[in-house]
Amino acid sequence: MEQLILNPRDEIVMKLLHYFITEEGYNPIVLHGAKDEIWLEKMDADYKIIRISSQYIHNDEQLSLDIYKTKQIIKNIKRKTFAFNINALNIFLNLGDNVHVNKDEVIDYGNIKCINVNDIKDLSKYKMIMEYFPKITKKLEFTEKGLELFMKITSDINRKNEIDASRAEDIFKPKKPIMTYLLMAINTLVFVLMYVLGNGSNDVNTLLKFGANYAGLIRAGDYYRLITSSFLHIGFIHFLFNNYAIYIVGSQLESFFGGIKFIIIYLFSAISGNLLSMIFNSGISAGASGAVFGLLGSLLYFGYHYRIYLGSVIKSQIIPLIIINLLIGFSISGIDNAAHIGGLIGGILITMALGVKYKSTTFDKINGWIITTIYIGFLIYMAFIGAVA
Repeated sequence: MEQLILNPRDEIVMKLLHYFITEEGYNPIVLHGAKDEIWLEKMDADYKIIRISSQYIHNDEQLSLDIYKTKQIIKNIKRKTFAFNINALNIFLNLGDNVHVNKDEVIDYGNIKCINVNDIKDLSKYKMIMEYFPKITKKLEFTEKGLELFMKITSDINRKNEIDASRAEDIFKPKKPIMTYLLMAINTLVFVLMYVLGNGSNDVNTLLKFGANYAGLIRAGDYYRLITSSFLHIGFIHFLFNNYAIYIVGSQLESFFGGIKFIIIYLFSAISGNLLSMIFNSGISAGASGAVFGLLGSLLYFGYHYRIYLGSVIKSQIIPLIIINLLIGFSISGIDNAAHIGGLIGGILITMALGVKYKSTTFDKINGWIITTIYIGFLIYMAFIGAVA
């Protein structure tokens, strides 16, 4: 059988890659021009970046330059992934004798922690490593040698990559937005009926008849208005704009979450927006804007969890869109900005409670339900009891 003899340093690199990718769920980062170094990311980990460097660092000046370049790359990653703080672990495999640092202790550069590893056994001497990765030394033990080791590690990593690719396809593959079309159809039907059975969408009596949001009537027992008002629109432009927004944002969000979760997010955001509107607005209001803002909030939360894919979209499109529309709401009279803000917050919180597929843990979802319950309870108290008091 053909024998493959691995360089000891290459063997360490392969074993570390195998551990961090298959056991800890890190993913490789493609860096153009990078040589003798491998970067891994996991944005929900304590150490979001792992760098494995087999470059020969022959003196202190080269080490300082290496750390400087590492910091610059991390800055770029932070900007692209919308991360507020990134802790990185820098694993050096080839520090020379002229590098005057204590190679038996963690080298601390603020958010970058560096360790020196000449042998797999060296990892156990770092308390920090054993604290964050307690199984690492055991998982780096292999019975395979040479070609068999190479084949096993390659096979395991490829299998993990196939699973990740399958999950990404499951999430991002376009799906028919049936519920989005249904919402648009209901909005259209109601808008037409307001002219057929009433005096049009601008008539106050018609709006109230069809279920507009009016705090006094809701407090008197018309609780259905917290939902029905989100299917009414005041004027054709209002109707057209909201239906278009539902189509653009809703079709994407329904593809990510599925129809049932999408409807839950939409309706909860509508209720949340209307409750906050009751607190700050004493007049009649109607429209799907609060629910649409909830969809934007949900998309923001989803995008944060998948910021490796959507980080630039969050920064360049979603956040500016939210800010611009809120500013318009504050600067123009007649716009129910309380409903927008309430819907936005509600969309974020209910998405936290429902969870993001392949990303949210059970603990995350439990926290989401607790916060969501407190939030909606506070709104109900302020809208019904606080307002009366």
